[in-house]
Amino acid sequence: MSTFKKRTIQLLISILRYLQFYSVADTKYQVHSPFVFDFALNVLEDDRDYYVFQSMEHLRSIVKKNSTKIRITDYGAGSKAGNHIEKTIGSIAKNAASKSWQCQTLFRLVNFYKPKTMLELGTSLGISTIYQASASMDAQFITLEGDPQVAKLANFHLEELNIKNVELRIGMFKDTIHSALNDLGKLDYVFLDGNHRLVPTLEYFEACLKYAHNETVFVFDDIHWSNEMEEAWEKLKIHPRVTISIDLFYMGIVFIRKENKVKEHYLLCPLSWKPWKSLEFF
Repeated sequence: MSTFKKRTIQLLISILRYLQFYSVADTKYQVHSPFVFDFALNVLEDDRDYYVFQSMEHLRSIVKKNSTKIRITDYGAGSKAGNHIEKTIGSIAKNAASKSWQCQTLFRLVNFYKPKTMLELGTSLGISTIYQASASMDAQFITLEGDPQVAKLANFHLEELNIKNVELRIGMFKDTIHSALNDLGKLDYVFLDGNHRLVPTLEYFEACLKYAHNETVFVFDDIHWSNEMEEAWEKLKIHPRVTISIDLFYMGIVFIRKENKVKEHYLLCPLSWKPWKSLEFF
């Protein structure tokens, strides 16, 4: 099967998954949990243009135009260890970095919950890293990246924007996650955006759980990216310690709050996606 045909099929599957999500997603007006309503109001519906957005998107536009080729090692889904691929920096920015509106959601998440200890799995070029770090400048933030060449670029971007509270560690996640968690001591927030496969996703979650507490925020990127990630998301939702899950389609968020005696699962979208939903409130 040609690459074009494969990409076309993947695109059609993604559209179908989105339509399935959209058909059942609710807005803030259908949320009865005070905790989740606060999330919807202060994260999902926050439309303020924060100070970091303009500078970050200016950086993204510059990076996307960079035609310099680098040789990277892909450890993610569908790859083999040591699988070397040559890509332009611009193509990495276009295809691997989180989209601007996704990064802005991450910023708002961190800005609202104000974590003091943060972990990211999958630095890539550092764009999402800077968004998150900028929302809590006094937090201790460790980000993990597998490829040294990509990490070098991320470090350059962190320095360019004068981000001082981030420590970037290089190596495969299975080799770096445990020491990072140990050094953090406790985990207030984690963003898992790398190695989009079932078993590693669940293993990283279990590792993070050992350092988590009642207020820890777990964020999983691309939960509908593949069958494996959808299966991982379903398993996360039924995990004994997970009490709240929020599906935003492009990412999933889970909480382990003991106050919630009964599991609550939400599929949420901004009110602007379904403005007629406000009528159901009255």
